[in-house]
Amino acid sequence: MYTAKLKQVYFKGTIYGVLFNFQGQLEAIGKALQEKPYNEPPKRPVLYIKPRNTLNSHRKPVVIPKGESEIQVGAALGVVLGKNATNVSVKDAMDYVDGYTAVNDVSIPHYNFYRPNIKNKVRDGFCPVAPWIVKRTGVANPDQLQIRVYVNGELVQENNTKNLVRSVAQLVSDVSEFMTLIKGDMLLVGVPEEAPLAKAGDEVRIEIDGVGVLENNIINEKDTFTGGDS
Repeated sequence: MYTAKLKQVYFKGTIYGVLFNFQGQLEAIGKALQEKPYNEPPKRPVLYIKPRNTLNSHRKPVVIPKGESEIQVGAALGVVLGKNATNVSVKDAMDYVDGYTAVNDVSIPHYNFYRPNIKNKVRDGFCPVAPWIVKRTGVANPDQLQIRVYVNGELVQENNTKNLVRSVAQLVSDVSEFMTLIKGDMLLVGVPEEAPLAKAGDEVRIEIDGVGVLENNIINEKDTFTGGDS
């Protein structure tokens, strides 16, 4: 398996998250998607952006903002684009993928599932990314990867990308149908249902088979020092 170091400068593009891309997540919501404002399950990927201020690193702290007591851990497979993709077919979609990495799509817990609750997902440091990518050719099947989340060494969540609503190829194709994905962009394929919670003092570890490990400790904002004049 060939791996390449992934530096932060690599991300010259945009990181996109996707809602409702795990079967269990759709099943958990159930009939609610038949009500307003959707009236039916979405027919196209529901996207949101993790802007550059959210970027964080392996073994760096994730800060819980003031007024909050915990964060939600969002274990996600990151699909890195190797070249620009516009209206690509499912058959050709994988040719546009450079590789894969492990990501924690952190958010403040919320219960508004109708649309991405942006203010709860874009806090500083809310997108830790593993320090490497695994080249596309190093992963036999990205739609058969086991995902595990540990908090303080205890397994608290386990799922598999075989449970995706849209496969990796289908997701790349569907998104590129209405917008061009740029080389260096990253698609997060989705966060499994029942995402675990973590509080200050916890150690979070995400494992994706064949892709890698991502570890972060959780701290309170009051425990950080931002500098400034005394």
